[in-house]
Amino acid sequence: MIKIATRKYLGKQNVYDIGVERDHNFAIKNGLIAANCFNKSHSTAYGYVTYQTAYLKANYPLEYMAALLTANSGDTDKVQRYITNCTNMGISIDPPDINRSGVDFTPTAGKILFGFSAVRNVGQNAIACILEARKETGEFKSLADFCDRVDLRAVNRRTLESLIYCGAFDKIESNRQQLINDSELVYDWAQSRAKDRASGQGNLFDLLGDGFSSTQNQRASNAFENAPKSKPIMDFTPQEKLQKEKELLGFYVSDHPLKSLRQIVPLLTPINLSQLADQREETRLCAVVMLNNVKKVVTKKGDQMAILQIEDLTTQSEAVVFPKTYERISSILQVDTRLIIWGKVDRRDEQTQFILEDAEPVETVQMVMVELNPQQAGNMDYLHRLKTILQDHSVDKEKAKMPVIGIIQTETDRKLVRLGWQFCVQDSRITVQALQNASFPAHIKSLTGS
Repeated sequence: MIKIATRKYLGKQNVYDIGVERDHNFAIKNGLIAANCFNKSHSTAYGYVTYQTAYLKANYPLEYMAALLTANSGDTDKVQRYITNCTNMGISIDPPDINRSGVDFTPTAGKILFGFSAVRNVGQNAIACILEARKETGEFKSLADFCDRVDLRAVNRRTLESLIYCGAFDKIESNRQQLINDSELVYDWAQSRAKDRASGQGNLFDLLGDGFSSTQNQRASNAFENAPKSKPIMDFTPQEKLQKEKELLGFYVSDHPLKSLRQIVPLLTPINLSQLADQREETRLCAVVMLNNVKKVVTKKGDQMAILQIEDLTTQSEAVVFPKTYERISSILQVDTRLIIWGKVDRRDEQTQFILEDAEPVETVQMVMVELNPQQAGNMDYLHRLKTILQDHSVDKEKAKMPVIGIIQTETDRKLVRLGWQFCVQDSRITVQALQNASFPAHIKSLTGS
């Protein structure tokens, strides 16, 4: 039974709310509606729009993706997916830039530049003030120059810190922690100068450098050399920078904690989270993810479990950790850590969930590497001995999850082949020792390469 929610008039015939399948098929056959339950006028319009968007994406990919990101800037999941699409298309996304960014995502120099409107804590008044100051008197030369030229009633301390943390000042000064420390002093200094200008007063240094003039073009080049600065300090770690970017932009832009694993991760044959819905239920799955949030839940029996917010390079998703598993791995479920997770797919109420059965920090994952030449790779007796040793170290299938990688070296090539899940082992070090004792060239390799 299919109910048509559209209406189509043809002469005196009124076709709508058709309640039986034969009438639906009759309507399709006679051209009254389209097969997707739209009437022909709707289908024509949708087809025309589809053609237009396909043409734009094929011929103007940079502009098309910039418009797509701008239109969906309020939906973090969609923006992250579109940024992944940009990466696959060879389009780079540049972080916000105080001297280049506009209101929205902007195509420029073969890249897409992040817009100020997508940065949290940066309101429309602040954006308008920044763009106006930049248009009137040119690029900002320093943090002090910026604070002195913009209206601090619109650009407050929180806005300034957000712009620093997300990397908008990186082209001026790459040390974000130095800028954050300086901002407290510089902001107060700029406020004092603004009050002096408003009251018609100035200080001796302003008069000597003509910094008291109302326009930037009239100010001396050294007008901001007297701005206060804090003591030199080391920059934030790359991880700290990325965490702040994620907090303010909703996702990582300048880099991603999982990008460094892109070459080695396929050896584990993990799925992308965007492919989760395509997997069969009860199939053992593996994925490398960032843990964004842990929501603890207490069951009716009083047991603790958790719902995790996870993400990879393709999308964000949820993972459910039931009480027995949570009790075993709760100590490693720390926000902003990289994890390799094992589990299965579960579908309920038309929703797909990842049921997490085990997890381990990426930094502690150790793969067993076994070196083979082409003759050994084709020798059944040799492979049988290898198989026997691996099976002896994978008796407990629930705990045997460390992958085994075969390195096949030829005269001109070197191939890496992951052995099947049935050959995963429980303890990498013990397995390698057993392989070496049996004259198999084997060693341990960390997933991070360290």
